[in-house]
Amino acid sequence: MAMSKLKLGVDVVSAHDLVPKDGQGSSSAFVEVHFDGQRFRTTIKEKDLSPVWNESFYFNISDPSTLPHLTLDAYIYSSIQATHSRSFLGKVSINGTSFVPYSDAVILHYPLEKRGIFSRVRGELGLKVYITDDPSIKSSSPLPAAEDAQAHNQPVPSPVPSAFSNIKKDRSRHTFHHLPNSGHHHHQHQPPLAPAVAGPHHETKYGVDEMRAEAQPPKLVRMYSTSSTQPVEFALKETSPFLGGGRVVGGRVLRTDKAASSTYDLVEQMHFLFVRVVKARDLPAMDVTGSLDPFVEVRIGNYKGITKHIEKQQNPMWNVVFAFSKERMQASLLEVVVKDKDLVKDDFVGLVRFDLNEVPMRVPPDSPLAPEWYRLEDKKGEKINKGELMLAVWVGTQADEAFPDAWHSDAADSLAAASTFIRSKVYHAPRLWYVRVNVVEAQDLVPTEKSRFPEVYVKAQIGSNQAMRTKVVQARTFNPVWNEDLLFVAAEPFEDHLVLTVEDRVGPGKDEIIGRVIIPLSIVERRADDRIIHSRWFNLEKPVAVDMDQLKKDKFASKLHLRVCLDGGYHVLDESTHYSSDLRPTAKQLWKPSIGVLELGILKAVGLHPMKTRDGRGTSDTYCVAKYGHKWVRTRTIVDNLSPKYNEQDTWEVFDPATVLTVGVFDNSSSSNGGSSSKDLKIGKVRIRISTLETGRVYTHAYPLLVLHPPNGVKKMGELHLAIRFSCTSFANMLYVYSRPLLPKMHYVRPFSVVQLDMLRHHAVTIVAARLARAEPPLGKEVVEYMSDVDSHLWSMRKSKANFFRLMSVLSGLFAVGQWFAGICMWRNPVTTVLVHVLYIMLVCFPELILPTSLLYMFLIGLWNFRYRPRCPPHMNTKISQAEAVHPDELDEEFDSFPTCRSPELVRLRYDRLRSVAGRIQTVVGDIATQGERCQSLLSWRDPRATAIFLTFCLVAAILLYVTPFQVVAALAGIYIMRHPRFRRRLPSAPINFFRRLPARPDSML
Repeated sequence: MAMSKLKLGVDVVSAHDLVPKDGQGSSSAFVEVHFDGQRFRTTIKEKDLSPVWNESFYFNISDPSTLPHLTLDAYIYSSIQATHSRSFLGKVSINGTSFVPYSDAVILHYPLEKRGIFSRVRGELGLKVYITDDPSIKSSSPLPAAEDAQAHNQPVPSPVPSAFSNIKKDRSRHTFHHLPNSGHHHHQHQPPLAPAVAGPHHETKYGVDEMRAEAQPPKLVRMYSTSSTQPVEFALKETSPFLGGGRVVGGRVLRTDKAASSTYDLVEQMHFLFVRVVKARDLPAMDVTGSLDPFVEVRIGNYKGITKHIEKQQNPMWNVVFAFSKERMQASLLEVVVKDKDLVKDDFVGLVRFDLNEVPMRVPPDSPLAPEWYRLEDKKGEKINKGELMLAVWVGTQADEAFPDAWHSDAADSLAAASTFIRSKVYHAPRLWYVRVNVVEAQDLVPTEKSRFPEVYVKAQIGSNQAMRTKVVQARTFNPVWNEDLLFVAAEPFEDHLVLTVEDRVGPGKDEIIGRVIIPLSIVERRADDRIIHSRWFNLEKPVAVDMDQLKKDKFASKLHLRVCLDGGYHVLDESTHYSSDLRPTAKQLWKPSIGVLELGILKAVGLHPMKTRDGRGTSDTYCVAKYGHKWVRTRTIVDNLSPKYNEQDTWEVFDPATVLTVGVFDNSSSSNGGSSSKDLKIGKVRIRISTLETGRVYTHAYPLLVLHPPNGVKKMGELHLAIRFSCTSFANMLYVYSRPLLPKMHYVRPFSVVQLDMLRHHAVTIVAARLARAEPPLGKEVVEYMSDVDSHLWSMRKSKANFFRLMSVLSGLFAVGQWFAGICMWRNPVTTVLVHVLYIMLVCFPELILPTSLLYMFLIGLWNFRYRPRCPPHMNTKISQAEAVHPDELDEEFDSFPTCRSPELVRLRYDRLRSVAGRIQTVVGDIATQGERCQSLLSWRDPRATAIFLTFCLVAAILLYVTPFQVVAALAGIYIMRHPRFRRRLPSAPINFFRRLPARPDSML
């Protein structure tokens, strides 16, 4: 695609609630659009404060690399005919980083901005901005430079009158630039108006110093108060590793001048011997038939890697990279052997030898090493007559481009296993949308039985896992009305269709289909706000027809009235709200700029628990998965190692500090089962909240991997060593985010119920798991569900206790204040009580000091606590989780499936236990309701004498408070409350006795 073929399309749709400027309560508005020295104008809409244009303009993009630095400006003016002038109504400026391809574009209504301080502006302008390279679209004719604003009342000539009509006809595939990079991506124009704004993605690289020093022992870190401390073996430990950037000491990376900066500065540098086997030519025939089935075996010491064999080919091509860890190599000679695959014994063809001392060192950004042709030798070292092998051999680190796709000596024994299950990969979860289906009504239904009115409902389905239906309408008519909303989750690219069937309930458990509508999700309109979607009538197709062509021809008069849209203004929750790693809406055009960069170095795991047996001994084949936002990262699988070293580093953009990074460790079951579909076993996971990280600090800690195992309880499965750094790219944006709502606007404008959110979240996790399971290597469903905490909403006695004690811990401060004040009232310490009396009188006399004193007190407390601030991220706490002394039966209940699979007797015992716990909760809730009802009965005359007494008291108190200064009343009330014990009675006071005698509604309950 030529760079000059790119065009910027601007659809000027409408404006709303403009300022009247013609002196008659109206305006004659038109829009001028400016971009990169080009200027276009719409028609003038006479006497209209909410004009509609629906006009399209196309700007030439001279240099796509400068597009992020350009700005699109749209000015609205009011044409004044009498004076042949124009009056400013407002403007909209859109940065070039917000331009997206047409498939991601949607109409957005931008609030109008002022041109100056004294400008009077209001209203909104609806624009749709996108990038296209369609060769059939010509650039619009620009306005003359010196043209007066009033000279033309006609629109600027455009080869495409309206984007809504022309682009719907254009189904061809187009190629777009990915901005700001120059990579090419393929998009397809679609009829609906699609929202999304793509923010710029800049990769930030940091060079860090290093310094060789003695390793420091791990330091135990206390993350909570002494009331929530846990055993030392379960506590977080701070480490001081030597990373690629240098020694980490106290969160800082120190280095000497000898240290070389690297992109991979949060992991230990590991050197690998890379061998790229490209192809061979003119190999000699080894079989009697003159054929050859060659493969290559790369050997160094006890390690070897084998390519796949290619049948009957004397000029084979492999293009495979092998990586051998240098710290495990004990040989100095590398042998690359070509063999012929045979049923009994593989035949030797030839080999190439390399002295490891002569192998060159390569460090990115050096260019890749060019492969060379090498003549094959026999076992004695003499050149053979025929056969050459193209190879490239070099020494590099994990920063090498060949590292992710290479076969690793510590990962597998054969290339087939490595290529499928053990490689490190980056996955991108699909973009999820909420699908809102508003079923309005049906018309002219034709039931199978003409003698009765149908009892109909509408069933909607997307895929095989999502199905919902409306209520059954029993109206005596053939035009039933529902007006119900049905919600679904869909993922891009849209592979499933929305299928709606109108069914008639002819008897108990017997339904007949009246008609069906199939709607491809790719043509459904998208929206980014709560604007009203235009409804459409769809013809119902006969259910007996199977062929799609026959369905289109054979239609009848029944219709279904629907409003269908893809809601892009929501964030599709695919994980627990407490551990969300992304809070952005689906529509890219609503994304805000990133506030920082999160860098994670997965160093190693230590002391892992064996998850399988091999050759009579316990072992594990482990890999790590890190999830943040849409990006999932999987390390390579380290085979047969209980203390694996990964040393892999990844980077994420951070858009909200109130998000959580999750890192999980799993045992790869496929590596030992020959690729069978057995589930990977979970070893443990770590959660790190971004808001708890200081900017620029490197956190290096050993995280204990804690899991619950019935019936033994909590168990430590090993330790995971991580290096984490959060770098803030825009401090102002980060502070601004703290003032913004946690979720997108639509969650508050049109919120979902708790039941809907749980259902939609379950569907979202299922879709993400299905998509990632189709990747190569696949990420199993059990991995996605464990990382997303899919079962966090299910009942657990242990979690209920933990939440109760968390609440008590939060309220303990109030309880402590209450106990302290009770001691003041009882005069346990007379000096303190007198000082409190004096302070209280001062605050009553000078009430303006109350708020400043409280705020100053909180400031001093926070300043004092700064010395004891946490210096590490929080981690899972066994005491807070109530996991130390959990009962085995409660743990078994927590890990039971849903629905249960236990015996009826055990379920009955657990049900009785749950009834007893719920009975106590029921009592507490009833007591709280009783107190509220007593307050209501003060004025309800339910007890006429009590209400009369209270009203008399209110009248007398109102008169006394009117004639008495407020300070005097407050001082007397405080002194009375804090009076000496000798003036107190042991019986409750009269107001309390009066309140407890008020009637409530427990006596009205059955």
